Amino acid sequence: MIKVLDLHFLDKSDTIAAFLAETSAGPILFETGPYSTFSHLKAGLAAQGYQPEDIAHVFITHIHLDHAGAAWAMAEAGATIYLHPFGQAHMHDPSKLVASATRIYGDDMERLWSTMKGIPAAQLKTVDHEDTIKIGDTEITAWHTPGHAVHHIAWQVGSALIAGDVAGVKIGDAPVVPPCPPPDINVEDWQASLNLIRQLPLQAIYLTHYGRIAGANIPVHLDELEQELLAWAEWMKPHFEAGSDPKSITPEFMAWVQDRLTEKGVSESMLEIYENANPSWMSVAGLLRYWKKRTAG
Repeated sequence: MIKVLDLHFLDKSDTIAAFLAETSAGPILFETGPYSTFSHLKAGLAAQGYQPEDIAHVFITHIHLDHAGAAWAMAEAGATIYLHPFGQAHMHDPSKLVASATRIYGDDMERLWSTMKGIPAAQLKTVDHEDTIKIGDTEITAWHTPGHAVHHIAWQVGSALIAGDVAGVKIGDAPVVPPCPPPDINVEDWQASLNLIRQLPLQAIYLTHYGRIAGANIPVHLDELEQELLAWAEWMKPHFEAGSDPKSITPEFMAWVQDRLTEKGVSESMLEIYENANPSWMSVAGLLRYWKKRTAG
């Protein structure tokens, strides 16, 4: 059984999650959240009877700070960190990752993400597509699922999938939206990853942002995500073709996204949580970069 640990990002619930699974060889963790929420991660583990030192195996879906920013702290507590091969160098030496995030977030880096430190290479275990890791009586299969990030892995545990961002952002019963930050957004790769997920025998999908999609809701969720991803990309296409300045179109895009959510019944307070979990302004640069790469061949 997978347990959802609410990390209370920016003091809001249902925004960023980590996931705990118990095996015959001890507990394992999926995702860590940023280091800014590490105290909440420790509290979530304690509520289940564990301390960070009890977690020997941590699986991250990708290296973005909201998913893996506290991985170094779990490694300091003794854990091995399992990740995509493309992410290994950045988790060992996060200087480029931090510099890139700082260019985006500026003075907000500390408030949002806090500290990021390197992880010894010996504690980073890269996992190839379709590889299976066995821990006690539990098997974890790695599905490389690019589209949101080239270094993205969705982890299958039995009939459950820890989906990271490839299965989108959905808060409560509100609609699903695609997180499209730079630099790796690729719509076609994302669609291929969704098709891979559709073929898996799943009873539950766990979203880092946020929670659980179960049973017959899974295909509906994936279809709605794909439709929204295509809608976002198509909105951006004419602006790319016109050479629009990203800063000038960002407010327009944000308003468009918020209008779509509002039309589907999302409240103003819920819109804030959506922006915390998936800042729509970041998707402007991500989608413009996608169209630039696509037209360049």
